[in-house]
Amino acid sequence: MRFILSLLVALGLRLALPSLAAAQKADTTKRNAPIRNIQLENVDVAPGAVDTKGWLLLDKDIQLELDGAVRNLYNFKYDKAEKQFRSLRRRYPNHPMPYFLLGLSQWWKIMPTNIQTTLHDRPFFAYMDTAIVKAEKLYEQDNRNYEACFFLAASYGFDARLNAERANWRKATVSSKRSLKYLELSKEANGLSPEFLFGQALFNYYAVWIPDNYPLLKPVLLLFPKGNKQLGLQQLRNVADNGVYVGPEAKVFLMRILNNEENNPTAAMPIARSLASNYPDNGYFQRFYALLCFNEGEFRECERVSREILDKINRGFPGYEGISGRYATYFLGWLMQNKYKDINKAKEYYQRCIVFAESTNETSGGFYLYANLNLARIADKAKEVKAALRYYAVVRDKADRKSEQYREAKAYLKKYKKG
Repeated sequence: MRFILSLLVALGLRLALPSLAAAQKADTTKRNAPIRNIQLENVDVAPGAVDTKGWLLLDKDIQLELDGAVRNLYNFKYDKAEKQFRSLRRRYPNHPMPYFLLGLSQWWKIMPTNIQTTLHDRPFFAYMDTAIVKAEKLYEQDNRNYEACFFLAASYGFDARLNAERANWRKATVSSKRSLKYLELSKEANGLSPEFLFGQALFNYYAVWIPDNYPLLKPVLLLFPKGNKQLGLQQLRNVADNGVYVGPEAKVFLMRILNNEENNPTAAMPIARSLASNYPDNGYFQRFYALLCFNEGEFRECERVSREILDKINRGFPGYEGISGRYATYFLGWLMQNKYKDINKAKEYYQRCIVFAESTNETSGGFYLYANLNLARIADKAKEVKAALRYYAVVRDKADRKSEQYREAKAYLKKYKKG
């Protein structure tokens, strides 16, 4: 739910939302007047209708130059990518692009930890703030500079997203409102480049998906622009296929939306496979791909990727840490238990999964819960009652009280008078 709320903020849907969610503290900050009557249609304009001189987004030479840098960024070769971004900054010190890209590099140092680490927050915010200052100056000089609007919408959007994740609701509110303002302005350049469609695509999709799945938010969302979910997906595919700078980011969202929101892992699979293949050292992409392989029964590929993840963790690759390890060890434990019938190795991987989960404080359920459940069943089958009781006690404490896992744990603990 926190992700949904932070995404709402990043897309300009204000901070009345946290007060409606039980998991969040009530928002007691002063609220500005809502934005009304904004339509985010897919409006295209002829390239000749706008003076694009000096726009780096449309500069083919810059696109060619930065193609490798963007690849390095998403392949977690941060130093190489940032060296190229700093080179761009030396040549264009007054343009927002290099600062935004340097901020995006910091974002992808945060992402693999499920937004948990705060080590990169300060440089992230500093780069986004600088991108905003540079873009505002360009916009002040020419209010039809839609490239400046793009960077303002994107920089404010990312700023709002991280502030929301950090529960800095006042800052997130201000940034989200400004992001929506410039997103509306930049739509007039849709026909110039797919880059401009990214924020609008996300807004169009989630502005419909969220009220459909969280009915309590419908009254709040009536105050904001209307969306178009199918158009949003269409726009997102366009950006994913054709975007130079935000193409990979669009693919990430499209993959997540298809799998998580649309419940269509089959459609998400080729995107996940492509991302994992094109960026083989991106731990986030690899673990998502491994998850889809596991869920879709592609066990050989799941095993290969999971072993790669653990190897890269052991070798200290950037962006490979406990969360990716939790995925990989659970998948390998399950495969050892169910495919290879190697119970000792299964126990070892499940135990490592538990350690990874505890090291990252990811113990509310999921892999942590099922690793304990499988260890409990293994121990019970081996007539190791003390071990089974220990694992089932964790299952009882972590499982939903209406779930089969909870009932199984309660029954076992009651049987041995430990409930």
